[in-house]
Amino acid sequence: MTIDEVILLLKASLPNALTPLQEIVLRSSWEGKTYTSIALEAHYGEERVRKVAAHLWQLLSDSWQEPINKSNFRQTLEPRELGKMQQQLIKEFNRAATAISLEFPNAPVSLDSRFYISRPPIEELAYAEITEPGSVICIKAPKRMGKSSLILRILAHAVNVGYKTVSIDFQQADKAVFANLDKFLRWFCANVSRELQLEPKLNDFWDEDMGSKISCSLYFQTYLLKSIETPLVLALNEVDWVFEYPEIAWDFLPLLRSWYEKAKQVEIWQKLRTVMAYSTEILVPLRVTQSPFNIGLPLRLPPFTKEQVQDLAQRHGLDWTDGSDAEKLVAMVGGHPYLVRLALYHLVGKGGLESDLGQILQQAPTDTGIYREYLRQYVLMLQEEPRLADALSEIIAATEPVKLEPLVAYKLYSIGLVNLEGDRASVSCELYRLYFQQQLHTREGGINMRVEELEKENQQLRVLSSLDELTQLVNRRYFNTYLKLEWQYSARAGIPLSMILCDIDYFKIYNKTYGNHAGDSCLQQIADTIRNCVKHSLGNSNLSYASTALGTAETLRSANCRQEHSSVLLARYGGEEFAILTHADAIAAVYIAENIREQVKALAIPCEYPGIGGLPANVLTVSLGVASMIPQPETEPETLVMAAEQGLYQAKRKGRDRVVVG
Repeated sequence: MTIDEVILLLKASLPNALTPLQEIVLRSSWEGKTYTSIALEAHYGEERVRKVAAHLWQLLSDSWQEPINKSNFRQTLEPRELGKMQQQLIKEFNRAATAISLEFPNAPVSLDSRFYISRPPIEELAYAEITEPGSVICIKAPKRMGKSSLILRILAHAVNVGYKTVSIDFQQADKAVFANLDKFLRWFCANVSRELQLEPKLNDFWDEDMGSKISCSLYFQTYLLKSIETPLVLALNEVDWVFEYPEIAWDFLPLLRSWYEKAKQVEIWQKLRTVMAYSTEILVPLRVTQSPFNIGLPLRLPPFTKEQVQDLAQRHGLDWTDGSDAEKLVAMVGGHPYLVRLALYHLVGKGGLESDLGQILQQAPTDTGIYREYLRQYVLMLQEEPRLADALSEIIAATEPVKLEPLVAYKLYSIGLVNLEGDRASVSCELYRLYFQQQLHTREGGINMRVEELEKENQQLRVLSSLDELTQLVNRRYFNTYLKLEWQYSARAGIPLSMILCDIDYFKIYNKTYGNHAGDSCLQQIADTIRNCVKHSLGNSNLSYASTALGTAETLRSANCRQEHSSVLLARYGGEEFAILTHADAIAAVYIAENIREQVKALAIPCEYPGIGGLPANVLTVSLGVASMIPQPETEPETLVMAAEQGLYQAKRKGRDRVVVG
């Protein structure tokens, strides 16, 4: 048996669920760790760990009717195989548990999820590579193939071997960060510093005469890397985001390569291990000797095999042992991880309303199927790239692989629409072939997009893609767009615009202590509470209310047509941050913020963090920053955002669980 099977069997057999600490003790004991190291890693007292462990050994001894303790735990159970009754017990448990904890596949697969499928030998290669001095790993795959999920596991492995880790997602950077190279590199260094819990000391190392790149390198070499005793694994996710700014990419990407080359000569640079994930190759003309993507260990994420799809189906509680359903699904979507997971989600979710795989596959390549939003993103992309649309149309119409212009072929391959065999391309799965037969029509070697229809779909897609699946609030991208509209309207009308920025106190520690499922539940509760507070606070005013990306009909009209009624907008602004935008004055905004703070605290969500003192309460609290102003034509919306962020920063500095006006 594996440790996963042991834990599953215990969960299926015991009347009460295993606690997170019990599972940590089991896994760590299996690995041979001492109680002292388990206590340190889990942030619990050693005495408590020993008590939990003693109870576990008694449970295991009772279950297997023989003495089991820490010293013989693994050697006793690892040689054994699961019996038929045990397999059935686990199967039934998985089916029941899946119905309760089914995950919508719109985010990286969490470390504690049962739905992560390994793709050997990729994980093992990555784990081995980051132990090499100065190493670089380049993870290349189209979007939603599992790059971020793999990075999570690489970082977790790095932590397990005692390394420091930093993860930078360029999507989180404000547009202003990309104004120039100097601003971008300062943002980059500041974020790495904070992730390492080091004070940013940019001004001590930045020298205008030497330039931004040398200053950045000196900052890493003489400050960051010298300040840590262990290797640092630096994960750069969604590097494609930098490609949108060729002038920055032209300098930043060769800089990354230069650090890799420095590690061969300068010992301190050997501490740095870099992991980069990207979907498409950069289109600025870098020389081969400048690109960071042709060094280190290149990893391409393959689609799932039929056997892996069967494994994932079993984890969803489905019996696909005969392989026929797995073959049908792979034949349609080509083993694409996201498309496979989305099909399985609909098969077992929603109370089994879509439990017919045949029906799902029949509707898959249509605008009523489960992949409609995903496919429409490609339609919009092809609308902006007529050469790619022409080439895809040619491939779909052909009976054999087609030879294309190399750059066009590679672009289609990079976004996942085609497979390449040498210099010839074929459509990567049946889903794309069937769907784009309907969406594109060939005319003299080209295509005409259904422009009017796609414009409508484009608007719908922009709205639907703005919704945060977990909290049912709009996301930050939608919020920023909406803020610009409201800012312009308020400037013309001369009326105040207020922003409230709300952050859950110590949420990262809460998530780590209680697990991702508890964290998701917490986010949903707080989102609902904020929603109700805003409704209650503004219920008697003339403000309309937008709670989702779709909002109300009145909200959409007011956003587009600027009627007399204005709206209040709620958004999930970041991981644990929420934002409220309203045409209330400062007094009203502070009243709303105080109401939110009180009502969240009244939820009494327990949070006990062993070994951490100075908490504002033993229940979860929030800190809020408030900003209010009458926009002026010569000012930018970022003025309001910066003021709210400053208020939130001061609220945290003053002890959290409070409202501060920025």
